[in-house]
Amino acid sequence: MLSREEFRKAQAQSLTYFQRAGLVLTPDEIERIEVADFGLGELSQTGLEVVTYINTDRVCAKELVMFPGQTCPEHRHPPRGAGEPGKEETFRCRWGLVYLYVEGEAAAAPLGRPPAHRRATYGVWHEVVLRPGEQFTILPN
Repeated sequence: MLSREEFRKAQAQSLTYFQRAGLVLTPDEIERIEVADFGLGELSQTGLEVVTYINTDRVCAKELVMFPGQTCPEHRHPPRGAGEPGKEETFRCRWGLVYLYVEGEAAAAPLGRPPAHRRATYGVWHEVVLRPGEQFTILPN
């Protein structure tokens, strides 16, 4: 679990990245920057920082910051019921580089580096590299 000091430090650091990307956040949004370590206690390796604009059962709009070396655990958004698809996600790079991994042919030498002790939990290695202004949409499920 993150200490209050670690949480505030990550919030402040993520704000500098939002500002580098040219995003203007309201004071309320700055205060609500989420810091997610997924309960793993290794934020510098596994985690992300988020400003959520909207999040419903069908739609979400968020801005994410990932610090150099951070990864987000592999996951999916399954169907929510009969005829109800899971969430669709579009990732857009605003600053820096994003290494996104999706289903498909595995990259021969992936550029992303999950924590060595968690590598076995990462099973999708088709690499999409996003540069500022580029985006990629992942379909539901």
